[in-house]
Amino acid sequence: MASLSLPTVESIREQFPILQQPDSHGRDIVYLDNGASTQKPRCVIDKEVEVYTKYYANAYRGVYEFGQRIDDEVELSRESVRGLIGAASKEEIIFTAGTTMSLNLLAYAWGSHVLKPGDEIILSRMEHHANIVPWQLVAQKTGATIRYVPLDDQYRFDGQAFEQILNSRTKIVSLTGMSNVLGATIPVQQVAEAAHSVGAVFILDAAQSILHQPTDVMKQGIDFLAFSGHKIYGPSGVGVLYGKQELLEQMPPFLGGGHMIDQVFDDHSTWAAAPAKFEAGTLPIAQAIALRPAIELIIEVGFDWIEKHEKQLLIQATEQLQKIPGLKIYGPAVSEKGAMVSFTLEGAHPQDLAFLLNRHGVCVRHGHHCAMPLHKILDVSATVRASFGLYNTHQEVDKLTEAIHQARKKLRLT
Repeated sequence: MASLSLPTVESIREQFPILQQPDSHGRDIVYLDNGASTQKPRCVIDKEVEVYTKYYANAYRGVYEFGQRIDDEVELSRESVRGLIGAASKEEIIFTAGTTMSLNLLAYAWGSHVLKPGDEIILSRMEHHANIVPWQLVAQKTGATIRYVPLDDQYRFDGQAFEQILNSRTKIVSLTGMSNVLGATIPVQQVAEAAHSVGAVFILDAAQSILHQPTDVMKQGIDFLAFSGHKIYGPSGVGVLYGKQELLEQMPPFLGGGHMIDQVFDDHSTWAAAPAKFEAGTLPIAQAIALRPAIELIIEVGFDWIEKHEKQLLIQATEQLQKIPGLKIYGPAVSEKGAMVSFTLEGAHPQDLAFLLNRHGVCVRHGHHCAMPLHKILDVSATVRASFGLYNTHQEVDKLTEAIHQARKKLRLT
């Protein structure tokens, strides 16, 4: 991997092959859909190719050379995740298929294990469907009740309302670290402390927040954490579930099969220790291994640089878009949100606007972003979202703004 001791946007962009080529129309690619998925650096691509061409084997199955190499590489990735999030042990790191799988695992294994009729699960009004639907299903199964923390009038997580909702019946608090629509963040450590004060566990959906700001599960008091590799410049198909060791020991397995067992008898089985207990079957092997260079890239660039750079892009985009007639931005003030802007344009359907922006090579997301309850609160069916990453530039923000102006002309809104 190229040295990034003094990172610049140019030196970072050089590591992403897809950004070095035009699209099918010969235009520069302006990729502003990082909230959905990020592009991949050469080090990640090369690592996956290396696995498949030089030493591929199933993990934790063979003592032959390839098998041993695969085991070692997977464990190195597990350690890199541990370092990224500040976990106490790499045995607290479980590889899954992604954030959605991790949250479903928690809902069914932990939720079904601890919840009973009358217990309460706390979510917020800015959750992604992946942190709503699994809890709905387990609440229906167990008789528990879901309660939602509202937003305040600035589109922020309402901390006072959260404190009022918390009570002795609260068993699980599961919240996003950053809204995938509003960009709003939560005070993670304070929320964790409040949850623990009533005996609840705190789960952080870090799918959006993990690539924008540092996370320390021990310092912040996070009991469980989930994120996806494809959100942090790593491969798709691999995710992470972190859990405190004592909680993983208490939690029954979610899936049964090979690797997660200790002993299998005719009428019952016993389980391996975590993380194997929660990694039934064959892992996403090459993807888990290729997650490590993505994490190394983030750490080498540094969160100080990432936060500063992305904040500058966010400020620029907000200032420019606010000047466009008929455009409304949804979310808190720039100082209280992550690197994304969701908006509507009066007289333009979000899908039409996204299509017209693509005519200028600008890639954005449109729709309800898997957050339908939040959009009902916003009183719109859909929004357009531009979300930024470490490789985006100020020139790309300018292109976004100009493309919106051109779309307004095309739609005869001027």
